[in-house]
Amino acid sequence: MRITRDNVRNVAIIAHVDHGKTTLVDKLLKESGVFRANQQVQERVMDSGDIERERGITILSKNTAVFYKDTKINIIDTPGHADFGGEVERVLKMVNGVILLVDAFEGPMPQTRFVLQKALELNLKVIVCINKIDRPNARPEEVVDDVLELMMDLGASDEQLDAPFLYASAREGFCVAELGDEEKDMTPLFEAIINDIPAPEGDPDAGTQILISTIDYNEYVGRIGIGKLDNGRLSVNQEVLLLNHHDPDKRKKVKVSKLYEFEGLNRVEVTSAEVGSIVAISGISDLRIGDTLCDADSPEPIPFQKISDPTISMNFLVNDSPFAGQEGTYVTSRHIRDRLFRELNTDVSLRVEETDSADCFKVSGRGELHLSVLIENMRREGFEFAVSRAEVIYKKDERGKLLEPMEIAYIDVPEEFSGSVIQRISERKGELQGMSMGSDGTSRLEFSVPSRGLIGFRGDFLTMTKGTGIMNTIFDGYGPYKGDISYRKQGSLIAFETGVSVAYGLFQAQQRGQLFIGPGVRVYAGMVIGQCAKVEDIELNVCKTKHLTNTRSSSADEALTLTPPKILSLDEALEFIDQDELLEITPESLRIRKRQLDSRLRKREQLTKKA
Repeated sequence: MRITRDNVRNVAIIAHVDHGKTTLVDKLLKESGVFRANQQVQERVMDSGDIERERGITILSKNTAVFYKDTKINIIDTPGHADFGGEVERVLKMVNGVILLVDAFEGPMPQTRFVLQKALELNLKVIVCINKIDRPNARPEEVVDDVLELMMDLGASDEQLDAPFLYASAREGFCVAELGDEEKDMTPLFEAIINDIPAPEGDPDAGTQILISTIDYNEYVGRIGIGKLDNGRLSVNQEVLLLNHHDPDKRKKVKVSKLYEFEGLNRVEVTSAEVGSIVAISGISDLRIGDTLCDADSPEPIPFQKISDPTISMNFLVNDSPFAGQEGTYVTSRHIRDRLFRELNTDVSLRVEETDSADCFKVSGRGELHLSVLIENMRREGFEFAVSRAEVIYKKDERGKLLEPMEIAYIDVPEEFSGSVIQRISERKGELQGMSMGSDGTSRLEFSVPSRGLIGFRGDFLTMTKGTGIMNTIFDGYGPYKGDISYRKQGSLIAFETGVSVAYGLFQAQQRGQLFIGPGVRVYAGMVIGQCAKVEDIELNVCKTKHLTNTRSSSADEALTLTPPKILSLDEALEFIDQDELLEITPESLRIRKRQLDSRLRKREQLTKKA
């Protein structure tokens, strides 16, 4: 007999990137009494990773739980960035409803559409919360109309369209049911969760059934599976059967060694769990996302949506530059291989393949940001390696026709820049799908563009719009191959010899383009030290000093004026590198280099290609 757990609610917070999900969770935790009144708590407490905190984005979904009155509310904070959409797709299987957060100024954005579509497809109850109503230029009434229009576009049912709308400022810690109501606390949101999100249902007398939706990893206990108990009960030391809906051959008896539930920011060890509970399970070594743990007497796997395939890949290689092994702790192919395969424990959207070379691994993900976060994590852990330029993953249809991944790009720019943006994206095989004017004088442009047309475009876009442009993209399936794209219109400035850069050599070099290094930097032959103003690559000697025989001006170097170099971030360096270049990554340095360091061999290869 199915029962309803009235004292439990399972809800996910979904939104476009930077619409305030993590800040909202902070306030719900604070108001529910998770923190002491005098406790100092950092902002965005759920973003526990260093990179999450630095970039202000959520990368991995996080589980927490709060109590309101006598009801336990399990809350899942999900990523908003399209590259981590795989996280959102699967955690929605654990909840009965979602809080859709929408910025009161920006309104629904590309990722809003993506996450809302997933929620509606799973027939989840939606609470719409218009956030940041205290920001200048907020237009909450218009945004409500935009959200309703989006829901109709996505085929929402009449029941889903009847969603409650709330208005909030997560930063200021208040939520109101109607604009103009007294701004006090988050009570209206708590009440909406209790009244509008259905309580979980299940049959406590049926066989155990739990779908693993998230995997965590811990050095001490190994893999930790997180999921919602759909039916039956689950206890410590219980023997269950491990199955998978997409893999009929997977069938294994396993034992639950430890069981946890969530309370505030902590996992609390429990001896058993009931229907509707979100639990964490440890002690099962080969647990995967999408696996079902069920009773041996009634083995029935729960259907699970397959995670979308990666669309972009790059090669991770052992660093073989002249400076190899001088700055990193983990430098061998075995170290790199073990670390990449360990990442698969928690990241289901990632693929790692071995290649013909033992020193090279093909790593595929959902976007440049997805892979750059992995690179940055490895770098901070002491790894030293090199990566190639990102390339898209092609497919072929039944007739053998080449298909490539496509994106919808939404671009908001001041009107004066819209012409140059349209021209530049057209050069990258993008097609303008729509154009509208905002009340603040900005143009919103919508493009359909190949994913490879956006590789290396973001830096160019920010320069072109003087840092005022905003670009959001979302994957739009595969389409016919659009033809060749010329990525870089400028060549590289390459160091001619190994040594230390000096002001005199750099002064001569800076007339040829934009430098990436200043004086006193170690360089080697074949290392890229700047961007050439022309199309071709130019070799320069930046270690060259003035001849000592010129006694009259031996101190004249002091008067040389050097233009400040452009120091590339990891993302900028990944965007800059060309097909014949690599990015050398160490805990201390980022160096762009030619694959072939010897200039004579490089020229020979170029001649062979032309022939």
